[in-house]
Amino acid sequence: MTNLLTFKEYQSIAKNINFPSNQFINGGFKKPFGKQVINNINPSSKKILNKIFCSSEKDLNYAVLKSREAFEDGRWSRMNPSDRKNILIKLCKLIERNKNELAVMECLDSGKPIQVIASTDLPETINTIKWHAELIDKIYDQSAPVGHNALSIIVREAVGVVGCVLPWNFPMLMLAWKIGPALASGNSVIVKPAEQTCLTALRIAELAKDAGVPDGVFNVVLGLGNLIGKAIGMHNDIDMVSFTGSTATGKKFLVYSANSNLKNITLECGGKNPAIVFEDAEDLDSIAKHIVNGAFWNMGQNCSASSRLIINKKIKDKLLKKIIARTREWKTGEPLNPIYNLGTLITKDHYKKVDRYLKIAKKEKLKLILGGSTAEQKFVFPTIFECSGSQKNSKLIKEEIFGPILTITTVESDEEAISLANNTPYGLTASIFTANNKKAIGAARDIKAGTVTVNCFGEGDSSTPFGGFKQSGFGGRDNGIYAHDQYTNIKTIWFDLNDTKSEEIV
Repeated sequence: MTNLLTFKEYQSIAKNINFPSNQFINGGFKKPFGKQVINNINPSSKKILNKIFCSSEKDLNYAVLKSREAFEDGRWSRMNPSDRKNILIKLCKLIERNKNELAVMECLDSGKPIQVIASTDLPETINTIKWHAELIDKIYDQSAPVGHNALSIIVREAVGVVGCVLPWNFPMLMLAWKIGPALASGNSVIVKPAEQTCLTALRIAELAKDAGVPDGVFNVVLGLGNLIGKAIGMHNDIDMVSFTGSTATGKKFLVYSANSNLKNITLECGGKNPAIVFEDAEDLDSIAKHIVNGAFWNMGQNCSASSRLIINKKIKDKLLKKIIARTREWKTGEPLNPIYNLGTLITKDHYKKVDRYLKIAKKEKLKLILGGSTAEQKFVFPTIFECSGSQKNSKLIKEEIFGPILTITTVESDEEAISLANNTPYGLTASIFTANNKKAIGAARDIKAGTVTVNCFGEGDSSTPFGGFKQSGFGGRDNGIYAHDQYTNIKTIWFDLNDTKSEEIV
């Protein structure tokens, strides 16, 4: 909290921000050919921040053309890796220099608490880009053992033109997750931010230009997912698409790929993530802290949110008291005020979706433990429901809500807990809490999820791969060295070293 500014200071910054409105293509902002305009609304004040001028297919074609030109002439793809590294590190320094402006911009654009953006999202954005930049000149090609009479070289080559389609819940951080490895690998990128939260992507593209990223390498197109997002998926000269968002939308990109040029697709999709507390779990205060953070951070608008608490009945009452006490400490209010942990939901439509689950819970007669209230059609207060044995198929347990709602289910055995945790079409993250290391390892192996945390809630860091099993992910991983796999092609170069001199004709 010590690095945060005051509410008045953030308000002052907000008054003086110049919001970008146009797409960023070939090194500059350009008014689109299309005529579609979107009102960019502040989720908290409900006032129009600015107007977003949407890209058309003609604009996308132009962006692809300039991206392709930049890739093929090698201004970035063939640049010395150390030089690419230095430019991306300079970009990180510029983001750091403009961090308060970026934090306020994202807060106004998304309704996320400034506290969360300034203390988590921004530092992680910088760290992610820097991590991949530092990796550029440390990934070595290989040679396979093929015998004395041949030489094989296995090399990574940049894919080419990459489409990066972003979600609205973490605009800056998900941008970094995509462009960090994509640019580090030498690709040209076309970023399509969510239409609700496109401001910081545009500003960072501008900073990338200032840092020395060549024209045509970092482009941002704007517009609705079902129009410009689909056009990216269907474009025959885009080589790869990395998408983060809902499972339903992610599946569409597989169809787009099949119906176009069979471009590579990487998907990071939804989750319905369990947190399991075994009977032998210790330090209930710490566990309560992790459970509350996992369930309510970013208003539960998080694909890795631990929205299902599965707890052994013998310790339920003790832990639940601590969870309730922790939850009461989380305050909901004006996102720009750093005293608040929770802000507004992203849109009125999303508010209605989350509110609908509150009504479903009442209809299904789930036991309300805490919360359940809303305000001003933008706030949903942290809510906890308890589900009995006959309610284990509740929609609140089965479906991704993407809001601050936690369900609690009591079990009598470890086996029941694991079975219930895996009873979902998703497999993104999970958390387990136990004092027994052997049990922890066994449970972590048994749970079908891409990331399993032990005695904590989290997603790892920039060095660890992130992605899901089942319908939570497809085609690759974000973060870590594994992220570079999706942005590079593997090529084998073979040298035949046999003596090929022709035998003399007798």
